[in-house]
Amino acid sequence: MSTPIPESFRATVAGRKPDARGAGPGGPVSGDAWLARLPSLLADRLAAWELAPDGDAWHGECALVVPVRRASGERAALKLTWPHAEAALEHLALRHWDGDGAVRLLAADPASWALLLERLDGDRDLRGVSVLEACEEIGTLFTRLDRPAAPQFTTAASHTERWRRDLLAGTPLVPRRMTQQAASELASLLVDPPTNRLVHTDLHDANVLAPLDAGRGAWVAIDPKPLATEWAFAVAPIVWNRADEAARAHSLRAHLRLRADIVTDVAGLDEDRVRAWTHVRLVLNAVDAAAHAPASDAFRARMIALAKAFAS
Repeated sequence: MSTPIPESFRATVAGRKPDARGAGPGGPVSGDAWLARLPSLLADRLAAWELAPDGDAWHGECALVVPVRRASGERAALKLTWPHAEAALEHLALRHWDGDGAVRLLAADPASWALLLERLDGDRDLRGVSVLEACEEIGTLFTRLDRPAAPQFTTAASHTERWRRDLLAGTPLVPRRMTQQAASELASLLVDPPTNRLVHTDLHDANVLAPLDAGRGAWVAIDPKPLATEWAFAVAPIVWNRADEAARAHSLRAHLRLRADIVTDVAGLDEDRVRAWTHVRLVLNAVDAAAHAPASDAFRARMIALAKAFAS
């Protein structure tokens, strides 16, 4: 049985430039070139792992996920990812977590950016609960996923010179006082940083799914963008997601800070470091979006509005 590749996924990936930061095995590849290869990649992994498609594929921004059954009849999910640096070590992170708070890895072929994962309930994620309950669950997952970072993982420190340079250079499309404050905060965060941990840096509502096996607990994380850093770095995504609810808040500042404070309290993090890292990441998002204007103008404006909530 063939598995159609959704046109919505093709539209999402088409036109992407190769990841110039280095995409790991196979090297950088454009979205169009990868889409051209995708049918053969899919067929190869189905054959190699003796998998049978078991439903319609779904996708996020960078990966196609095909529900499958193994030769044993076990339900699983085949994930094929467009090569980009943030996902290069996803398989290693999942091996380290070994199903504790994260989706269980069944097999991996890093050369083809393919993972075989346990099947989860793709229709149940944390967007189905209140945002405050979601923050509590995410804070709990921080504690479950927490463990020392192995030497293979990229460190946040390896990115900080580029981040500092981007913030100091600034852009006319982001308030100068905002980029200057973020640069100052980044410098302060690096003075005496905690010991690096293995951190899921994109842990938000849509990246937390319900297991099909009740014995696995209520929720597990998916789609890690692993980094060796501190967990205070990872609070920002729960702030910038669920934009519609933030837009309805009477006080945007109070609403966003409450989200961050709940995760901080549940996970036992340092409040000042959480607020500083969150502000830095929001401003970096705005600066990055400015380079893609005018297509990203709405996103840039939202990042600036959110960053103001964490400005000192």
